Amino acid sequence: MSKKLSSSVPTDREIVLGILNDSEDALNRLYIGHFPMVLQFILNNNGDEDDAKDVYQEAIIILYNKIKGGDFELSSKLKTYIYSVCRRIWLKKLSQQSKKTNNIADFEDIIAIEVDVEHHEEKDLQFEKMGSALLNLGEPCKTIIQDFYINNLSMQDICEKFGYTNTDNAKTQKYKCLQRLKKLFFQL
Repeated sequence: MSKKLSSSVPTDREIVLGILNDSEDALNRLYIGHFPMVLQFILNNNGDEDDAKDVYQEAIIILYNKIKGGDFELSSKLKTYIYSVCRRIWLKKLSQQSKKTNNIADFEDIIAIEVDVEHHEEKDLQFEKMGSALLNLGEPCKTIIQDFYINNLSMQDICEKFGYTNTDNAKTQKYKCLQRLKKLFFQL
């Protein structure tokens, strides 16, 4: 049962390899996998299901051509890539419609949506970078940072857990760890 479930949700790498190997199955699964997200975005932004299908089709063609052309590098999740391509296509279409109707109010809404989505994407990227920085931090820093900021342990708890002589020593260590984390984060 679980094997069937996992095979119905392909990894990004499986999809990219599938497209490279002319797998119709990979394309079908790609269509099914991410269309609901795009449909929701289009419906929320002055479009209908037909618009969503058109935009999604266009985005998949762009992705397909990039992968086949050999200049596609998966630097984010496929889902994020497809969403941002669809968003750009749809916002471009909306701005063209807006220019035809000269309805500036509609265009202001589009700009607000774009800013909001870009902010969301930027946050996702920052979280991914922070995750990578944490992975590269090493011990005991990784655990100290996680215990304090994620598991909400007190400095006293951390002091006891790591065997520091007092909480001031634990605070000093946490500070040093934060500095290392910051350095790693900005190197990524």
